[in-house]
Amino acid sequence: MSVNDWVERLGGPDGLRRYRRSALASVAFFPVCEVGLWVLWATTTDAGASTLATVAVLGVVHAVIQTLLSRAALRHYLDAGPRPGRLVVLYAAVTAGISALGCVLLSTGRIDDRELASCLLWLLMFYSGPTVLALPPRAGAVLVAVVTIGSLAGAVAAGLDGSALAVVVSGTVLLVPFLGAAFRATGWGVRLVEELAAARETQARLAVAEERLRFGRDLHDVLGRNLAVVAFTSELAAQLARRGRPEAVEQMEEVQRIAQESQREIRSVVRGYRTADLHTELAGARSVLEAAGIDCRIEYGPAARLPSGVQTAIGWVVREATTNVLRHAQGASRCTVSLRTAGPAAALLVMENDGAAGTPPGTGTGLTGLRERLAVLGGTLTTAREPGGIFRLTAHIPWEDAE
Repeated sequence: MSVNDWVERLGGPDGLRRYRRSALASVAFFPVCEVGLWVLWATTTDAGASTLATVAVLGVVHAVIQTLLSRAALRHYLDAGPRPGRLVVLYAAVTAGISALGCVLLSTGRIDDRELASCLLWLLMFYSGPTVLALPPRAGAVLVAVVTIGSLAGAVAAGLDGSALAVVVSGTVLLVPFLGAAFRATGWGVRLVEELAAARETQARLAVAEERLRFGRDLHDVLGRNLAVVAFTSELAAQLARRGRPEAVEQMEEVQRIAQESQREIRSVVRGYRTADLHTELAGARSVLEAAGIDCRIEYGPAARLPSGVQTAIGWVVREATTNVLRHAQGASRCTVSLRTAGPAAALLVMENDGAAGTPPGTGTGLTGLRERLAVLGGTLTTAREPGGIFRLTAHIPWEDAE
């Protein structure tokens, strides 16, 4: 099961808050265990009533501070609160105080080696977790090591030896790093889930933005060329009608056909299923350019051998470049479209016209959108003016990236 599925099973949209609450509950479980161990220790120890009362009070204080520090440390680790420095100092002081008290009780004969060993073992174990989580890894490890080594040294000085000392040392070496790592892993897990949730929200926003951009580009591509053709054709029909020429009817029928085609393409844009067929776009480019009085010559020998992704991208380029010729090329009389391979795995489309006296090359949103489309495939789009009023548009698309 993936992390996404796991988060969803925690409660759908409320999964993040549920996971954080479960993490807080898990770190709050350790103080409860510590209180239970202190109760067990008190009921199995033959020390005096005043000694047991003192140890019980300090044990409860230690567990309460652990609870507060664990929650504050987790919030700080998640960048939701300040570093609990005072609680760290207080927790270290109380831990050291209980350890010192146990050493004094051992040295005065009020508890034995076994009772001090059990006390130190869980005291140092519980101490490590919140401290490591509240401080940077290196600082937390150093502080835990200092308190642990100091407590063990005090116990040795108080007379702890033999099997009891071996149990404390071996248990401390295993359990102190383990609990510290467990607390750190808990914080890391909550942060990971929160970052995952934030990434999913960002992904959703980007998907909406990408869909809006796709819709805007497709709508521009659909209406740009077709409206330009409608404008030219209707203007020609108006001139023919003024002269009483019957060809005006044919031109208006062409306007009607283009309008109906635009309706179908807009529906495809809305559904998101629209693609640009290369052969259709090349034929359409020749048709509309010749209808506008521009001689169009097309060379597209390798078109059928190109991958579908490359053909679609080149189709968009042909459509937008044709629209630019109709809109911006002033007095253009010819247009050349040349499609050829460039190396073993790339396609090169070059479109030239002789009407470069109009709008400067590369202006408008259409070519910008094309550059973005081709950039996704690893391709490039360049424009340039050449001597003699020639405007050249060049698209280079590697088809290995377009598969």
